[in-house]
Amino acid sequence: MATSPDNPGKKYSGKKHSGTASSAPYPVSRLAPATELVDLAKNIADADDTIQSHVSSKLNIIAEQIKSLQQQAHSILTQAQRDQELHRATCRCQRIVGHHYYLYKKENGELYFSKLSLNDWQGTPPHEYQATYRLEADMSWTEINDDNDEADNGSKQTQADWSATLNLSQLKNLESKTDTD
Repeated sequence: MATSPDNPGKKYSGKKHSGTASSAPYPVSRLAPATELVDLAKNIADADDTIQSHVSSKLNIIAEQIKSLQQQAHSILTQAQRDQELHRATCRCQRIVGHHYYLYKKENGELYFSKLSLNDWQGTPPHEYQATYRLEADMSWTEINDDNDEADNGSKQTQADWSATLNLSQLKNLESKTDTD
């Protein structure tokens, strides 16, 4: 550093720093460590390494998220394609949301839905049984793996729905009777 022409021993020629010692642009204490160009370069290199490490880890996380999103997109597209194929299967009855449909395959490869399960055919259906599906409110299909448990749960749910409907209609009748009295 160049010395000031007014004071040959003084290395800094600007205004005197008036803030805290930690915010000074130069060492304010004779006991403070001397700052060398090599130290400054080492600090910059350490900062670069730390920044590179953080950036690398963040980019790795983003890459993993992209892979996960790609897998989810593939799964969604595969399921949508399957749902479209199932909607194209022949069905000679009206499809109702929440009901179970049994998919069969004819010898010529044609798929069709039936309301008759394997139990209804007494184990010998006229065509090859493929799977059981439930039509969802969003018009997607959910494959039912354990036919007996799901059918039992479905019938119990239907009975509960009917009971609730009957109770509701009975309540309406009671309300109408009390309103007229």
